[in-house]
Amino acid sequence: MSLFAKKSLDQMLAQAADGEKGLKRTLGAGNLIALGIGAIIGAGLFVRTAAAAGEAAGPAVTLSFIVAAIGCAFAGLCYAEFAAMIPIAGSAYAYSYVTMGELIAWIIGWALIMEYALGAATVSIAWSEYLNKLLGGGIPYEWCHSPFESFTDTAGVLHKGIINAPALLILLLLTLLLIKGTQESAMVNAIIVFVKVAIVIIFIAIGWHFIKPENHSPYLIPENTAAVKDSAGKVIADYSGWNKHGWGGVLGGAAIVFFAFIGFDAVSTAAQEAKNPKRDMPIGILGSLVICTVLYILFGHVLTGVANWKDFVDPEKGREASVAYAISTYMHGYGWLATAVTVAILAGFSSVILVMLMGQSRIFYTMSNDGLIPKAFGVLHPKFKTPYKANWILFLFVGAFAAFVPGSIAGDLTSFGTLFAFVLVSLGVWILRVKSPHIQRPFKTPMAPVVSVLGAVICLAMIVGLDKRTLMVAFGWMVIGLIVYFSYSKKNSKLRNPSDILPKASDFE
Repeated sequence: MSLFAKKSLDQMLAQAADGEKGLKRTLGAGNLIALGIGAIIGAGLFVRTAAAAGEAAGPAVTLSFIVAAIGCAFAGLCYAEFAAMIPIAGSAYAYSYVTMGELIAWIIGWALIMEYALGAATVSIAWSEYLNKLLGGGIPYEWCHSPFESFTDTAGVLHKGIINAPALLILLLLTLLLIKGTQESAMVNAIIVFVKVAIVIIFIAIGWHFIKPENHSPYLIPENTAAVKDSAGKVIADYSGWNKHGWGGVLGGAAIVFFAFIGFDAVSTAAQEAKNPKRDMPIGILGSLVICTVLYILFGHVLTGVANWKDFVDPEKGREASVAYAISTYMHGYGWLATAVTVAILAGFSSVILVMLMGQSRIFYTMSNDGLIPKAFGVLHPKFKTPYKANWILFLFVGAFAAFVPGSIAGDLTSFGTLFAFVLVSLGVWILRVKSPHIQRPFKTPMAPVVSVLGAVICLAMIVGLDKRTLMVAFGWMVIGLIVYFSYSKKNSKLRNPSDILPKASDFE
């Protein structure tokens, strides 16, 4: 059998149709929108906005958000068509299995581990850092850093990390929540989303009164803007490049803020738990994208109006803690809001971790049902109907990374996995339109060939733009994945073993 043997749509739908043995359908459109917002709005909003403004776009970072949103919308429309047509938990992995075959499906499933598993680990490490900031540095260095990290304090005492306990704790709590049930997880996520969105809106509402029109003039960074140097004379910002000023800077800023949108694809992993996936999945995916885009544009407008974009050039000054800096420097009397923003960031991290863990466990669940990974990943809890063994295995893997490895190691691997999935999903919609034009599509991507090609091209360009180190590590990860496929997955694939092939949809009628 060919390496590119495809799983039939009947088999895929039959897998989702077995309500007695499968995942419980408990999520409505509102839950799915909240999941999307939960995954999208994280610290990226608070950090990427200032970075894009200071490095390339200036006040026009609002336009950068619009450009990035358009790029995401192409992929989002393709995800919406697939999620409504194939309401199964595997997301891009499942869609690739139907359109491009088993080997491509395995490759994208393996790549998605970089997006969800490594992403969850990296975000949990950042969660630990912000918790320590909120507590005024009250957590001893040894218990919130990996053994590979150390620093020497002002007294000359060397401190070495032992374990990142807070990161491990948040992963454990969210894993237990996910095992308890999808509806419960969605409810907690909705509360978290409400908190962080409320704080973002409060900042926009209050900050609007502190906007200085002169900070928005000129709106685009002028071509002749001089390079910025630090106290040691080192250049920290150079605006001579085509993508560092003017309309080119808007595009450069879009590349920076693009990753603040990552996460909406996680909604598609919950398709098998949606009550009415044909209607609700497009609403969840596209609705969360629209809401976040509006908030991002308003947020960027206020932030660059309260503080001049030049304040965000120096990372030591106003970029990493941009909102807190703007509030404390230009919004006197609102110090409590700076603390609230830190709480919002913690809430944002929590919901991102929750959705990432949920997404990865659902992909493992589907891959296990296909025989490509061990059966344990597909075992559901007898009472809660959640893939609890996959959740525990994921906790051990992600927890080990978060507790003992520095967060910087992951680099942009999360972005690579995401963009790779976007490329294949965009192409997959076009392929299935050509090969199976008569399949019922509850939601259709408008101008499919154009949208699909643009989505694939834009995301592929983003991949090429990643640094060489990230691409090399990603290549190594893919090689390991191929070794696993040819040594285990290919032999155990249910598609390749007639006795294990999934039943047809008619068997469940």
